[in-house]
Amino acid sequence: MWWLAPTMLVAAWIIWGSVDAAPQVAAAVVTSSAIPPEGAKASATSTPAAAAPAVPFSASGIQARQDQRAVWQQRLERAKEALQAYDRSTRYPFESQPASDHVDQMRPNDPVVEDHALRQQDGKAADGVRLRTTQERIFVQGNESVKFTVSVVDRNGMALPLRVVRANAHEVPAPNTASLFPDVPMNFNDDGMAGDLVPSDKIYSAQLQPAQQGFGGLFGQIRVELALQYGGQQGFTYFDVMYTPEPPATWSGGVREAMEDGSLNLYLKANVKEAGRYVITGRIDDANGKPFALLTFNDEVAAGSQDIKLTVFGKLVRDAKPAFPLTLRDVDGFLLRPDAFPDRRLMPRIAGVVHTSKSYPLTSFSDTSWTSEERQRYLTELNKDLSNAQDHVDQLGKGP
Repeated sequence: MWWLAPTMLVAAWIIWGSVDAAPQVAAAVVTSSAIPPEGAKASATSTPAAAAPAVPFSASGIQARQDQRAVWQQRLERAKEALQAYDRSTRYPFESQPASDHVDQMRPNDPVVEDHALRQQDGKAADGVRLRTTQERIFVQGNESVKFTVSVVDRNGMALPLRVVRANAHEVPAPNTASLFPDVPMNFNDDGMAGDLVPSDKIYSAQLQPAQQGFGGLFGQIRVELALQYGGQQGFTYFDVMYTPEPPATWSGGVREAMEDGSLNLYLKANVKEAGRYVITGRIDDANGKPFALLTFNDEVAAGSQDIKLTVFGKLVRDAKPAFPLTLRDVDGFLLRPDAFPDRRLMPRIAGVVHTSKSYPLTSFSDTSWTSEERQRYLTELNKDLSNAQDHVDQLGKGP
């Protein structure tokens, strides 16, 4: 073992000159002493060097590890929250959602109420008053009508005297296109006539029925403009309506219900004149009249007699436990027109109760979460992020 002598001398010199050297250096020297020089044969009886003993971290090293672990702990918490949020938000399909998540869509036939500044012609707001308007609906089809109201109120919401100087309805044509329809005068009154409910309440009302007031052949946008006067101040406002004269499909019968795969399916019969992608929406209330679910159909539909399926998802029923029977109400739909204006052709709306279901025991509904290829792919990736963060936290929590 003559070849070990120089190595041992070097090791002794390093230890003598570097008493405070890192323990890893000494371990490396000990390890290298067991490796014969190039060209020399290893002894058949030689044994591997013993593993270097664990050595505590320095104070700065401990602090660095703690800082890294804190960062990865935060990442771990975010990964948990992301996974839980995605899993919770996708446990039901898009076609069958809790009413509580879509409150703004549960009352489609309620008027649109707005409260904003009374703007003058120069754009400045009138002092001390607000303009309050209501619009019965924005999307109008066939022979439907739409009612408008306008009033000026003070800071306490009390209506003030108002004068409607001028009001008219006209087409809003596409850019660089001339209108084919003449302006139509509108009669906003406070006399209890033509749509006005209460005379002399300082709330002015008017009603527009496009099919009967000169817009029967228009498929597009109608704007109702008003010039107003309050005291010595002039103001203006306007309402927009999207009008479909002829529907692309009509409803043609009642509703058929069926328990299928642990969910309740409601089939509405439609006579489709124009094929394409249809978006149909219905609302479900429980037996107590409490809004329970928003149901949506969104798919390609061929021409002819077709069934439109609205699904009350099983797990949604199991989780919320609504009182039976369930009521389907306020169904509306349209043919989607991608990259076009208007972007939809309206079907006739069905206002009010459309169908009342049978009563079913809770156990007849499935308690399985919705699944799809996309959902599973996202859950897999989110679980990977969670596992990776957990591994880092565990590793950084161990000693040297």
